[in-house]
Amino acid sequence: MERLFDIVRMRAATDGNSVLLAAKESGEWRTYSTSQVWKMACGLSHGLLSLGIDNTVLEPEQQEKIAIISPNRPTISPHEMQFILQEAGVQKLFIANAELYDRFKDAFAGLPSLKAIFSFEQIPGVRHWQEIITQQDTPDEQIISRISGETLATIIYTSGTTGDPKGVMLSNRNIVSNIKDSMPVFTFAEKGAKALSFLPLNHIFERMVTYIYFHGGLSIYYAESMDTIGDNLREVQPMVFTTVPRLLEKVYERIVAKGLELKGIKRALFFWALDLGKRYDNAVPQGWWYNLQLSLANKLIFNKWRAALGGQVKAIVSGSAACQVRLIRIFTAAKVGIMEGYGLTETSPVITVNHFESEGRRIGSVGPLIDHVEVLLAEDGEILCKGPNVMMGYYKRPELTAETIREGWFHTGDIGEWVDGRFLKITDRKKEIFKTSGGKYVAPQVIENKMRESPYIEQMMVVGSDRKFVSALIVPSFLQVRKYLEDHQVQAPALNTSLIQLPAVMELIQKQVDKYNPEFSRVEQVKKFTLLPAEWTIDTGELTPSLKIKRKAIETKFSAEIEGMYTSAF
Repeated sequence: MERLFDIVRMRAATDGNSVLLAAKESGEWRTYSTSQVWKMACGLSHGLLSLGIDNTVLEPEQQEKIAIISPNRPTISPHEMQFILQEAGVQKLFIANAELYDRFKDAFAGLPSLKAIFSFEQIPGVRHWQEIITQQDTPDEQIISRISGETLATIIYTSGTTGDPKGVMLSNRNIVSNIKDSMPVFTFAEKGAKALSFLPLNHIFERMVTYIYFHGGLSIYYAESMDTIGDNLREVQPMVFTTVPRLLEKVYERIVAKGLELKGIKRALFFWALDLGKRYDNAVPQGWWYNLQLSLANKLIFNKWRAALGGQVKAIVSGSAACQVRLIRIFTAAKVGIMEGYGLTETSPVITVNHFESEGRRIGSVGPLIDHVEVLLAEDGEILCKGPNVMMGYYKRPELTAETIREGWFHTGDIGEWVDGRFLKITDRKKEIFKTSGGKYVAPQVIENKMRESPYIEQMMVVGSDRKFVSALIVPSFLQVRKYLEDHQVQAPALNTSLIQLPAVMELIQKQVDKYNPEFSRVEQVKKFTLLPAEWTIDTGELTPSLKIKRKAIETKFSAEIEGMYTSAF
């Protein structure tokens, strides 16, 4: 197994009747066997070859580029789309439907490299993709024999939190090695089990895990949309799914919101169980009395949590950003293991991951190294990575490649430390650490992650670079805030713009800030904050497709609000 397509090819040869993929079509789940998928892939490859793809040269810049724009993913802006298509020199493009075509058609115009567009759904004036699928159900061995592990497999453009996206070139060897070296962590996965997929496949995290599912004999069921994840979990009853912390936070918030609706003994039991979960630590024995109570909580309360996730979930794999420690404690206590990992697009992506087994997990860390990957901490704490998973380089950016990979070590830009000499802990993002006007360094992510443990703080960004004190932009959890006001007999206005101006709301958020501030040094404490009336999203430009906050974009968009916190005397 040296190339990505070998994975499906091998499974088709040994277990062709197994379900590989499934999706909702006309309200019903439709499954596709491994043999069907492999034959369709072969037919499509022959069809693409018939269009005249030049496959004689396999150097990255000479390879023909094909792009897919389809609903498994969050959208990006037309500007970003045009930049990616133009820089990559995309020649053939597959697009899902008329809605996406209308959104991006202006970006397609003026691209001299783009020669053909095909659609998955019928779009007037656009060729349908099935027109080019041939009846040939085996690959052209002469062609694929020239593809090696060192051949470029994909160019994945990073989120662009600080400017135009960068094209990360990943070879077959990069990704296949990461699949092989991550497989030992998935000891709980059973052949024939189901996985639910809803994260975007334009990110390496979900794409690499997809191949792990293929290799492990699992069936992948694609959620209909982000809005139907709850329903799809109950329908599919998966054993595992991947997520980003932001979505896990929303699941938790909905669970707590239902708990707040309970009355009397039921409400008391709910929050008793929640308190037990918050104290969970697999590395520190809690004693027989705690274990007895937790066992009872699992029977009375947490069993309903598991039922809401389909009843069969053993593990949730979390990546892309830091997961709140309290969520890891609570869900793991509820017998749903959170396997938080760490990596970047440039590392294919996994560097470390917490294992399913207790001895391979440390809450608050991102786990131990996977096989054949090395990590070195630089003098300033920056995490350096070396291994077969490290990218070929940035597409058309040799200077940036040379700057990022030095003496074989990829410089991640993240700051970390070792826990117990084995478990890696991420402390901050090197480029996001700022210095106040007093010359003191502040790591914003640490502060943000801690304060977002408050049920009343939905999103937060700490600011204060070259300023005399630290401030924050805060998006409240409007659901929880309204519930708080209702419980305290305060009339809540319908509009969020009016809600955030209520003295009771300002006092509530101030209490949350005051609660967590003592956990930080005086210079790190949030002195002022501004409440914002709308959640940050991908479509409004504050979040990347992997749901990380775009700091520069937020600073620009809310520059007046930020400046307002520093204009008055403090």
